[in-house]
Amino acid sequence: MRTLPFVFLLALALVLAATATGSPDSQALTGSCAKANLSLKTAGRLTLATDNPAFPPWWGGGETRKPWKVSNPYSGKGYESAVAYAVAKQLGFSKRQVDWTAVPFSQSYRPGPKKFDFYMAQVSYTKERDRAVDFSSSYYYVKQSLVARKGTPIARAKSIAAMRPYRLGAQLGTTSYQYIVKNIRPTQKPRAFDTNDLAVQALKNGQIDGIVVDLPTAFYVTAVQVDDGVIVGQFPNRAGREQFGMVFESGSKLRRCVNRALNNLWQNGTMKRLQRQWLARVGGAPELR
Repeated sequence: MRTLPFVFLLALALVLAATATGSPDSQALTGSCAKANLSLKTAGRLTLATDNPAFPPWWGGGETRKPWKVSNPYSGKGYESAVAYAVAKQLGFSKRQVDWTAVPFSQSYRPGPKKFDFYMAQVSYTKERDRAVDFSSSYYYVKQSLVARKGTPIARAKSIAAMRPYRLGAQLGTTSYQYIVKNIRPTQKPRAFDTNDLAVQALKNGQIDGIVVDLPTAFYVTAVQVDDGVIVGQFPNRAGREQFGMVFESGSKLRRCVNRALNNLWQNGTMKRLQRQWLARVGGAPELR
C-alpha cells in the first residue's frame, strides 16, 4: 500500500474534525468578533431583551420562567428566540451564557443608553428609529395584514379602498399603525393602543372593526386570541421591503459582529430552515390591493 502524503492526511483530519464538531458555518466567529473581543454589557455573557408578554410564533416555551408571560425567551422556541440563539452560537456563547431581560417595545428604540446588548421584538427598521438607535441587517422580511371578526362587513373587504370606512386600530408606535395612517388612510381616525393585547381586546369588544399586525402575528391572533378572528388579507409593501432587525444602543461595536453572524446564517440556510420551522403557515393570506 502506498503511503498517503502528509498534506492529504492533514486535510482528511480537518474534514473529520469538522464532521465531529459541526460544519464550518456553525463555528464561532474569530478575529475582532471572537467572544473574548466583544464589547458587552456583562463580560462573558450576552444580555438580550424582548417585550413581555412575548407571543408566538416569534417566541414559545410557555410561561415556564418568571417574569415571562405567554412565552419564555430562554426556551429557544419561536422564530426570534431560535434566531437569537443561533446568533449567540456564532458569537461563541452557549445557551447558559445568554441572559434575557424584559423591555417594553416602545422603549427599545428610544435614544440613550440600553441595558441590553441587543433587542428583538419585531422591531422594523425605519429612518426615524435609526437616528436614535442602531439596527442589524434583516433577520426577517415582513408584510402587514388585517385581522377582523368573521361575519362582519369588513371581513368581506377585498381591497384597501373597501376598508377605509371602518374603524381600525394597532399598537402605538408600530409600523402597523403607520401603515394604517399612511397607506390605508381610513375615514375614521384609527385608534392606537399601548400594547397589542389591548388592540386585540378592543377588536373582541367591538370597539374597532379590525386590527393591523404583521402577518405571522395575525395567524396567532386568529388561532389563539380571537375565537372568531379571520385574516382578511395581507398588504403590499409601499416603500420597499419592511424588515425586522435587532436593536442596539447607538454606536454599538457589537452590531458589526452580529451582522457577520446573520450573514453566515443566511448563507448556510439556517434562517430559511428556522422560518420553515416556526413560520410555516405564513403566506396563505390573500393579497389586498
